[in-house]
Amino acid sequence: MTAPQPASDPDRGLHVVPDAPQAPVASPAEVKIINVVQGTIGRSPAVVKAARGMSYFGDHSLGWIGIAAVGALADKPRRRQWAGVAVGAFGAHAASVVIKRVVRRRRPHDSSVQVNVTTPGKLSFPSSHATSTTAAAVLLGRLTGLPLPAVLVPPMLLSRVVLGVHYPSDVLAGSALGAASAAVVLAAEKRLAK
Repeated sequence: MTAPQPASDPDRGLHVVPDAPQAPVASPAEVKIINVVQGTIGRSPAVVKAARGMSYFGDHSLGWIGIAAVGALADKPRRRQWAGVAVGAFGAHAASVVIKRVVRRRRPHDSSVQVNVTTPGKLSFPSSHATSTTAAAVLLGRLTGLPLPAVLVPPMLLSRVVLGVHYPSDVLAGSALGAASAAVVLAAEKRLAK
């Protein structure tokens, strides 16, 4: 990427450098939501500890890939569907990383937000944890017949806000992307089954 070229202002004899493109920032309302979450349930050490555990489990979608691998080994007749869970979770994660690099929104950095876990990067939109968890929950729910999206997705989304590493819009967008990723996998499985 090349640096912006100076623009001339002949009337003032100055060279003006245009502003570099700015990443979108969160609204003050989103920071207030984080403050409320952290000031209520986020005050409990047990909640923060559970949120950290979920964070480590969801890093790079590895926890979901591990569950899919165990399922594929234990349930050989449905090995392809278990592989679909792994592909869906990892594919959703990869899509979120690409979008993060395009959008380039920084993680919460307001002085009122307490960051309770380390992260591998500084970009936040969309939440990769929300993305891969939603994709995995939809695919696992379809495979097992259990209401896993309702059970797994809300806690993961909330945990990212408790930890202070995502804005509410990050996790909502991530969840929507994860659902779309799962739909792509399900459509591909349907075509393969014909």
